[in-house]
Amino acid sequence: MTDFFAHESSYIDDGATVGAGTKIWHFCHVMAGAVIGERCILGQNVVVMPGTRLGDNVKVQNNVSIYEGVTLEDDVFCGPSCVFTNVVNPRSHVSRKAEYQKTLVQRGASIGANATILCGITLGEYSFIGAGAVVRSDVPAFALMVGVPARRVGWMCRCGVRLQLRDGRATCSACGTAYQETNGFLRLIDRPGASG
Repeated sequence: MTDFFAHESSYIDDGATVGAGTKIWHFCHVMAGAVIGERCILGQNVVVMPGTRLGDNVKVQNNVSIYEGVTLEDDVFCGPSCVFTNVVNPRSHVSRKAEYQKTLVQRGASIGANATILCGITLGEYSFIGAGAVVRSDVPAFALMVGVPARRVGWMCRCGVRLQLRDGRATCSACGTAYQETNGFLRLIDRPGASG
């Protein structure tokens, strides 16, 4: 008996860790050494390789491979067919396993369909990577990134609504969370209902 669901067409290797309430759908492969948190959802044809870590409540849509060295923190969303890499200069005839680079996707970040995330970078908390973007460098928290190569075109609220800044400040039109922009970074300054 397990406290997670895995479709009968999927493989969960011995030595993989899968948290309670997680759902793993058709044709997935979770390899030994992978760690998946609680209440995650893996869509069809997802591969989670050794040396990866997924936090709680991570949603990975169809056709995504999460390679060794990738960490997805709590509440991350990976859109269909988004791509992670783990080597800068791959060659079929040259082994580069000792050169894998780590990629960190921080809490609450969203990656759009068919986006490509180059290895060795960090996507900041609640950043939002547009569909088809190619991300080559670190992304600040709350940044909205689009294009090839990806560039910041705005800021996003924790709830996923695009923010409109006025005089370096923004209040989300949907949830009322307030932000301040300083030196090219955005920080949360007030969240309705937050204590303390």
